[in-house]
Formats: sequence, structure tokens, C-alpha cells
Amino acid sequence: MVYTSLENKKIKELRKLKQRKYRDKTNHFLIDGKHLVEEAYQTGCLDTIILLEENQDVVSYSDVEVMVVTKEIMKVLSDVETPPNIMGVCHKPELSTGQNKILLLDGVQDPGNLGTIIRSAVAFHVDMIYVGKNSVDVYNSKVIRSSQGMIFKVPIQVVALEEIIPELKKLDIPILGTKVTGGNRLKSFPKLEKFAIIMGNEGNGVRPEILDLCDQYLYIDMKEDCESLNVAVATSIILYELDK
Repeated sequence: MVYTSLENKKIKELRKLKQRKYRDKTNHFLIDGKHLVEEAYQTGCLDTIILLEENQDVVSYSDVEVMVVTKEIMKVLSDVETPPNIMGVCHKPELSTGQNKILLLDGVQDPGNLGTIIRSAVAFHVDMIYVGKNSVDVYNSKVIRSSQGMIFKVPIQVVALEEIIPELKKLDIPILGTKVTGGNRLKSFPKLEKFAIIMGNEGNGVRPEILDLCDQYLYIDMKEDCESLNVAVATSIILYELDK
């Protein structure tokens, strides 16, 4: 069977997943391209494969539903300028939540930054990411593509940071923030078995009321001519150094 009508009930339901409120309501989201589909399958998050009708041999798994659609439908479902040959419908991953190396994100707005941060978090052994409710949607299609599939490999929860931080403190996890004045040089920062590092908004950094909840502060040594780093770059540097 080939789905040909945009008015088909199932196609209408899939189109709704392009909106955050329906992703939150159903705990499902769409992904584009073969690489992401394969990553989703490997982690058990892939529920449905959507194939372009003239490319039905791209990939298939015997235990996953396959829908074949026209180019018109694929174009409507995808946010990519050139419609892919394959998409997927996934459920949000449910992964075990470690509590040793934690990343907290306060108001990160750029999807590309969040996706890059997720990749770095996986690379440098972060156990858990808590994303503040004031940040971009984790399952925004640009975030997913920027993460290169790493979104399936680290537990992520959307929370109110002012509520989760006190809970982490009860577990004796040091809360770290970034601050040049009164902070410690990252390169000389002591090795910690447990920590939660907070990174903030691209323009304004971490909100003052959240920064005040930190136990310790650190900063990245930089040439004076450079006022600041992109939040994804800064996060990657800090996680790399803390992982040594």
C-alpha cells in the first residue's frame, strides 16, 4: 500500500508531530534520513519506517512497521529542503539515569547548539542531561539532526532547574557554574567523581538565580581579545577537561 493523500488520517497524525505540543502529548517524534533511522533502531526507539515510494529498498527491519508514501507526503512530513528517501517515527527514549556526571542547560535556544552539546555529552561520558523548560525543544528536528543520533544515547529530561538542583544537592553532587570572577581555572580544577555543570543561554548565560545555587565556579582561560565562546564550544571544552 502506498499512502497518497494528505487527508489520510494516519498522515494527518504524523503531520501533527511537527508541533512540539503533539510531540509532548504522544511522546513520539519524527526523524529524517537513513543514519538517524539506523541509530533509532539500534536503541529500540524506532516504531515506524516511512519510505519514499520509488525508494522502497533503502532500509527495512522485519520487526518495524513500514509505510510507503509519495514524494508530496514525504515533503510535508520532513523539515529538510530536499525530502529524504526515508524517515522514521520514534518514541522518546527511556534510558537508565546515572547520577555521576550531569549536565544542566539553562535557556539554550539554538537547535544546532543543543544538538552539538548532546553529541559532546555522549563523547565525554555524561550520564544525564537536564534541559531547563526555558530551552529549545529537545525533539526539534534541527536538534535531532545536529545530534547525529546521539540523542538516543544519553538520558535527557526536561525539568525546572530550580527544582532539580536541590534534589541533586541532597545526593551530595557538587553543582558547578561558570564565572570568571571568583571562579577557578578549568585547567587546574580538581578531579571530581561526581558533578553537575550548568551551561546557559547564548546571549545571557545562566540566570543569576540559578548561578547562585552553585557550589563552585570555574572558567576557561582565553585570550583577552576573545570576549566569549559559543555555548556549544564552551560546553565541549569543559566536559572534555572534566572527563580527564
